Amino acid sequence: MKSIHLLNSFIILIATISSLFAQQPPNIVWLMAEDMSTDLECYGMPNVKTPNLNKMAAEGIKFENCFVTNPICSPSRSSMMVGTHQYKINAHHHRSNRNIPLQEPYKPFTYWLRKAGYTCVLGNTNVLQKGRKTDVNFKHDQIGDWDPKKNSYGLFDKYDTFEKADEPFFAQIQLNVTHRGHWWNDIRNKSAHPVDPKTVTLPPYLGDHPAIRLDWAKYLDTVEYMDGEVGAIFKELEAKGVADNTIVIFIGDNGRCNVKGKGYLHDSGLRIPFIIHYPKKFKKASVRSEVVSSTDITASILKFAGIPVPNYMTGKPLFNKEEASRDYVYARRDLWDEVEEQSSAITSHKWKYIRNDKTEVPFDSHQAYLEFYRPAVHVMRQLKKEGKLNAQQKAFFEPNKPKEELYLLTNDKFEKNNLASDKQYQSILIELREKTKQLDLEMKPKSEVCEPVYVTTAIGALEWIIKEKPEVYEEMKKGVEVGYKKWIKEYKKHLKQMDK
Repeated sequence: MKSIHLLNSFIILIATISSLFAQQPPNIVWLMAEDMSTDLECYGMPNVKTPNLNKMAAEGIKFENCFVTNPICSPSRSSMMVGTHQYKINAHHHRSNRNIPLQEPYKPFTYWLRKAGYTCVLGNTNVLQKGRKTDVNFKHDQIGDWDPKKNSYGLFDKYDTFEKADEPFFAQIQLNVTHRGHWWNDIRNKSAHPVDPKTVTLPPYLGDHPAIRLDWAKYLDTVEYMDGEVGAIFKELEAKGVADNTIVIFIGDNGRCNVKGKGYLHDSGLRIPFIIHYPKKFKKASVRSEVVSSTDITASILKFAGIPVPNYMTGKPLFNKEEASRDYVYARRDLWDEVEEQSSAITSHKWKYIRNDKTEVPFDSHQAYLEFYRPAVHVMRQLKKEGKLNAQQKAFFEPNKPKEELYLLTNDKFEKNNLASDKQYQSILIELREKTKQLDLEMKPKSEVCEPVYVTTAIGALEWIIKEKPEVYEEMKKGVEVGYKKWIKEYKKHLKQMDK
């Protein structure tokens, strides 16, 4: 009898241990590529090779219609960090309100993860510049406790490293190589297989010119480099024995930094890649086509961790069909550096509607920062003068924006034909106009405090180059990236000399 009792006790112990392991929360790794639309091989982008992300999609879930709530990095990241639309939390102006705490009840989602026992990690040594960017528009520190009563606003526990001892852990890693920077040329020069500019497929709203083709090829070179970083993260998870119980999420923070991309409410500014890899739960690869918001990613992470999603979140968990169902993603474009904008948009599976409240601000607003970072714009200005742009390409350079834009995405993925004035579509225009107004009111923040960071240095540097370094500006006009940080540094030297 004693041996039977011991056997029963042993069976109960094993069952208890098995149950505990079964309930172990998953680790979660969130990879966020900067300034990238769905420009991956697994999304059908030609001329680029992304084997690691292809594998991730082939073994996981690929979302085809995921949209950010703002096409600029800091408002978009703010919405994802809180799981709530950036307008609702007064974080919609780029690089604003960095000394103003979030109002109650809003909190960064890492607060809830840490409360549930997660170790939260920012960055990783396997990626360019260690991937530590946060860039959110409310008072915060990267590392430390989140306790506003003690004037502590930390988002993460530590930098760079996750270990088995940290389980369960959450790691957010920024893949910033795809963001424009001085490293683009270096990455292309060191690539064993640089993308051939002659073979690239440009979107039809870009002018066809050797400088624009080269710029696109450089961008795809960085996408391929970034894919290698993704592979390195997976190898680290395997080497540390944590891969089996780790969910890996891959997204972009906003669209690509090019014409009609980052900063614009058009498709290439709002649509981002979104892949989830977790073979332990999602045993079959699948493609999901429903409309998804970037804030839904945040809510889904809490759900994966077994944490109730706070009522204030506008994001919805994606693996509960009733909760996740949405007809539209609501997006806004507001202040970006010196360019004051105010535009709203909603995107459905079928339709895109944009309302531009500041029609006097053109798409090509000559924003100082972008003058350094968008070679295609310089080249296309010249092509326009030479009469070498078609109607769609010229529309970007009109002196005013249309008051309303309406596109039928199922037939017009590049948004060539604005149907806002077409009588055939007036009923849908009115419906989407009213829906947008409704969402403007629903998301309106309680506070209208705005403390922006104005980029006077970039404006001054550009004016100085035009006046004092005309040979450099001529290079810019030919589509050469002359180096933003290099010339900001030179301009600051100039200012110091002037002060002496």
